[in-house]
Amino acid sequence: MAKENSPAARPPQVRKLAVAAAEAGQRIDNWLLRRLPGVPKSHVYRLLRSGQVRVDGGRARPDRRLAEGEEVRIPPVRLTERRAPIRAPDALLERLRAAVVHEDADYLALDKPAGLASHGGSGVPFGVIEALRGAGRHPFLELAHRLDRDTSGVLLLAKSRPALLRAQAAFRAGLAHKRYFALLAGRLAGPREVDAALVKNRLGGGERYVAIDEEEGKPSRSRFVPQAQYRDATLCEVEIASGRTHQIRVHAAALGHPVAGDRKYGTREQHRPLRALGLRRLFLHAHFLDLPAADGFLRLKLSAPLPAELREFLERLS
Repeated sequence: MAKENSPAARPPQVRKLAVAAAEAGQRIDNWLLRRLPGVPKSHVYRLLRSGQVRVDGGRARPDRRLAEGEEVRIPPVRLTERRAPIRAPDALLERLRAAVVHEDADYLALDKPAGLASHGGSGVPFGVIEALRGAGRHPFLELAHRLDRDTSGVLLLAKSRPALLRAQAAFRAGLAHKRYFALLAGRLAGPREVDAALVKNRLGGGERYVAIDEEEGKPSRSRFVPQAQYRDATLCEVEIASGRTHQIRVHAAALGHPVAGDRKYGTREQHRPLRALGLRRLFLHAHFLDLPAADGFLRLKLSAPLPAELREFLERLS
């Protein structure tokens, strides 16, 4: 039986909440998803489309950005009980502390290990952001961008709402420079650029899959510049002008040279020579991030060298 004062026992009621200073600039759909734990995302968007959510008495589109002091009306919605946050193992927290490459009053940057998700979900109880929030050191902490679970390298987190908005604006406008090291299967002749729109959440074999689709996809561009040639592979530096899910992986496969170790977008035949030499992970590493100065923030340049296991693998190539 539910306790008398539990959320499950109380009938849902209309709530009117004021937007806090730290929440100013946030999209209302994201704001609602945080305020309505356990409510399906589809239902949150249905509430917005139907006009049941009001901001200062008026309808709000999902992409509307909130301002401090505005009043948001939330219709009656039954919430799930909040569970205590899952604390990451001490060994992982120590690993993340050792991975810090930069910290100031506004940002925290890590050299994210491969195999660790940027955030939890889809059966993953926690990622970098949940682990660091659970440690309780920072009153505000948000991902400024994301890296695939199997990609290592520079991951930027914001420690304030203004810092988050500054970083997100730079990413959206293409002003942030992101460079990766990627080992491609086969020999790539000369620099190559791929300008191909990508659409995500197509299912292939029951898994999330990203595909090139010029009609429905979002614009995406990647430039591959060879740095070293090997018998069965090419080490490239990759600069991306956008940051779509699996962008480098899909664009590399479109060149006919998938990222080494990428089982989703490459074939066994393409990866067999490299796997035989001991490659057991995706060879993709975000080694450089440059945010320009803006709105009172200084320029931020971050770097992370190739992990030891990737450097050692290159030494085994001929």
